[in-house]
Amino acid sequence: MSTFTAINLIKRPTGGAITNALFDIVEKEMPTLKEGEFLVKQTHMSLDPAMFGWMSPDTESYIPPVALGDVMRSSGIGEIVESKHPDYKVGERVMGMMGWQEYVVSTGQGLNKVTASLPDEAVLSIFALPGLTATQGLFNVGKPKSGETIIVTGAAGSVGSIVGQLAKADGLNVIGVVGSQEKADWIVNELGFDAAINYKSDDLDGQLAEYAPEGIDLYFENTGGPIQSLIIERMNPHGRVIVCGLISEYDKQIPSPGPSWLNVIKRRLTIQGFTMPDHFHEVPALLEKLTPYVMAGKIKHRSHVLDGLESAIDGLNLFYTGENKGKLIVKL
Repeated sequence: MSTFTAINLIKRPTGGAITNALFDIVEKEMPTLKEGEFLVKQTHMSLDPAMFGWMSPDTESYIPPVALGDVMRSSGIGEIVESKHPDYKVGERVMGMMGWQEYVVSTGQGLNKVTASLPDEAVLSIFALPGLTATQGLFNVGKPKSGETIIVTGAAGSVGSIVGQLAKADGLNVIGVVGSQEKADWIVNELGFDAAINYKSDDLDGQLAEYAPEGIDLYFENTGGPIQSLIIERMNPHGRVIVCGLISEYDKQIPSPGPSWLNVIKRRLTIQGFTMPDHFHEVPALLEKLTPYVMAGKIKHRSHVLDGLESAIDGLNLFYTGENKGKLIVKL
């Protein structure tokens, strides 16, 4: 093979659906390795809500946007197929930021070796960005205590589903907010959440009162939306709000109004946003924290797999429609 396929970002989204017009599908020459480099054949690529921010023109975000003309940013997993690096051998698996492309050359910076004896889909669903984000957000930001009540929005998503299971394993009362009855049944019956709320159903405040009669101590936010204010109104004094994502806002030119600051004052809430690029240097410690839960069988997952590199483009729209069931992955 003398060439491989990559997808470059060439335009910024301006709201609405993600389309082919934003990207350029190109053929690249297979590289010649230098000393200290190795070549990875990417097998599975992760689709994540953070990509909407990476495509935006916002230069004041937590990470610079993808430059127009560059390969679209993403994390993935793959196998080393050629190496001139003494520490990386042919046949070893690595994961990290690889981009929308079939092959990537690396010196090892930003990549981690995969040692878990799990299939690629499972590794990408649990040990890559979803699991790292869930572990950092819940334990290091939220600081949960056994017996507390936590509510997780986007609870059937790749991050939220892991947050809920970790919290349940540590003795918390776990409520998940989802967008369909099928997802509600899945997180309760399969993942062990104590309760689920479909945000499209009636009487959301009544459901919050029923499932959290003693109030809410932790709020892990992935989505935004009208239920946000109702949750804040039911937070206990000194509650903690972990803001991980706001998928309902990413396609809006003008953000929706947020909860009242008066409730933040009255309840003395701590609200902290976080993003994983600040914590990439902590990945080994996060994996050390997460792995025992996985090995003990306390973390289940499901993957929504799309076939072929180009399926990533339309696949991003599944985050807006909520039609994805599990971690969104592109199989190359």
